[in-house]
Amino acid sequence: MQHLDWVSVDDLDVAVRVWHPDAPRTLIAWHGLARHGGDFAELAHRLGPEWRVLAPDTPGRGLSAWSSRPERDYTYAAYAGIARGILDHFDLERVPWLGTSMGGLLGLRLAAEPDTIGRIERLILNDIGPELAPDGLAELGDYFSRPHEFASFRDLEAELRHHYAGFGIEDDDSWRRLALESARRLPDGRWSFHYDPQITAQFVHDTPRDLWADWSALTCPLMVVRGARSPLLAATTLERMAETQPQLITLEAADCGHAPYLDRAGQVEPIRHFLAMEAT
Repeated sequence: MQHLDWVSVDDLDVAVRVWHPDAPRTLIAWHGLARHGGDFAELAHRLGPEWRVLAPDTPGRGLSAWSSRPERDYTYAAYAGIARGILDHFDLERVPWLGTSMGGLLGLRLAAEPDTIGRIERLILNDIGPELAPDGLAELGDYFSRPHEFASFRDLEAELRHHYAGFGIEDDDSWRRLALESARRLPDGRWSFHYDPQITAQFVHDTPRDLWADWSALTCPLMVVRGARSPLLAATTLERMAETQPQLITLEAADCGHAPYLDRAGQVEPIRHFLAMEAT
């Protein structure tokens, strides 16, 4: 991160991590359910100085404020309002969007809704789609509905390595850095993860949505990255997505589950190529 900006939306301070602030082109990169914008550091580094990468921390995560109204503020409708506020803050009329998991579903929503369809220039979904494998979704909801507290930082790092094995991270330094950026001290001196435990309110209070209808409504260029061992995005779902949107570009990330960390050339270079393609 080279710069940190703050956007106030509906009484919540939202941290936006910025790489290459003077770059000529801008990419919005939005993280998954219990992550934060710092996950895109290596992607921003590999994309280089041509791209300003704006990576918000969704409220309840990272450096952003926690909400006292989780049933209202930790929902996709609220996140969409925050996204519009960020686009307005940075004077972005039309911009590419890359979203991992939750961030991808948020981008899908924005790219399909009449009032924002024109603001998403192209959409990259990282290991997410309009249909999620029930077992994988249930496991995700169960994991994040339970408190995670650790006696030592080493225990936290071990759990993080286990749970996020699907990221496909290959070296110890990257795991240690991820752990340092994911940890917070509790008042009793123990350790926990950075996010507000109430972020799972979206599983209870969010309004069901026809995501296949959203997918069919998209008119911008589309790319999907799928982890080869993804427990959430089935290969058959990706096939149906391609049938519905024949111009879809896909990339399978070997040795990854949910979700590829987008930290190596074999993942970033196809994304760079897609971002440079002319819209048809």
